Amino acid sequence: MRWDRFCELCGNEALMKNIVILTGAGISAESGLETFRASDGLWANHAIEDICTPEALARNRPLVLDFYDQRRAALARVGPNPAHVALARLDREWTGELLLVTQNVDDLHERSGAKRLLHMHGELMSSLCEACGARAAFGGAMLDGAECGACGADEVRPDIVFFGEQPYEMELIYRHLRDVDLFVSIGTSGAVYPAAGFVQAARHVGARTLELNLDPSEGSCFFHESRLGPASQLVPAFVDELLAG
Repeated sequence: MRWDRFCELCGNEALMKNIVILTGAGISAESGLETFRASDGLWANHAIEDICTPEALARNRPLVLDFYDQRRAALARVGPNPAHVALARLDREWTGELLLVTQNVDDLHERSGAKRLLHMHGELMSSLCEACGARAAFGGAMLDGAECGACGADEVRPDIVFFGEQPYEMELIYRHLRDVDLFVSIGTSGAVYPAAGFVQAARHVGARTLELNLDPSEGSCFFHESRLGPASQLVPAFVDELLAG
């Protein structure tokens, strides 16, 4: 379905000013990063409860730090793909409100130039001090020993939202969703809450909803339209249509 036909079915495009876009692991997988559900790679040899919970960090801190050190090293070997680049273009050129919310902890959106961006699950290239709560850019290996630049404590951990922890900036995200005209979900499974519920929040206020995904997500039934295929193809085409008006 072309964008003009989508707008004809769902409302007046001229009234559409506020956009919220959610991105998930599928958009970064095309850059070569392993996804949560990949059958091989970094995640394959670890149970989630062993490397992605506060309890895991307390039980085996070296294992957790080493795991994220490896992910940080893997991130340095890849770059943004055309989907990231297209969203950065939309960020630059869209004159209305736009919020790009990512579930990903990589920095590929930033490297492509996106500015109106929020990492709800934290950032791999950031550290969090458990002693004072300070956050700072971090690009090294935490397993080698890292101290907080603010308080000097050696209680630095990855600035990642572990399972059981509250995602960042939820109040801000829902504030944008209350006024959203178009909600787009890209490369998400629709299985992880609260992000999986954003489409329903957008539908509740009358927004148009669009899914761009390799396969249908678990929440596909809540979208007005689902376009299936690689993000590196679907997203640039969508951005072209949107900016062409």
